[in-house]
Amino acid sequence: MNKYYSVIATVGAVVLLLGAALQITKLVWAPYFYLIGAIMFAYVQVMSGYEGKNIVIRRLRRQQIIGAILLVVAGVMMILWKRNEWVACLTIAAVLELYTAFRIPQEEEKEKKH
Repeated sequence: MNKYYSVIATVGAVVLLLGAALQITKLVWAPYFYLIGAIMFAYVQVMSGYEGKNIVIRRLRRQQIIGAILLVVAGVMMILWKRNEWVACLTIAAVLELYTAFRIPQEEEKEKKH
């Protein structure tokens, strides 16, 4: 894994969170701020691959990538649509990201034991 990925992911996550919070206040530039963070976060998610053969982890990685893509889609929805449809997309993305954030380490731990 690239040594800068953790920095990019962390900065992207913070910018993404701030952009989502600022979107609630209807600031004009908030969707762009969110979208930059979402792209940074999604880039790291997509580029950090899994080379193993564990089928469960491979499935979870696909779910993680779908979640990352939905984060970016939510940003595009913020820009294009001026209502709150983006909240549903962001919620689905957050659930996928949260689920995989807990499940992937569990599966990796199981894999190390065997």
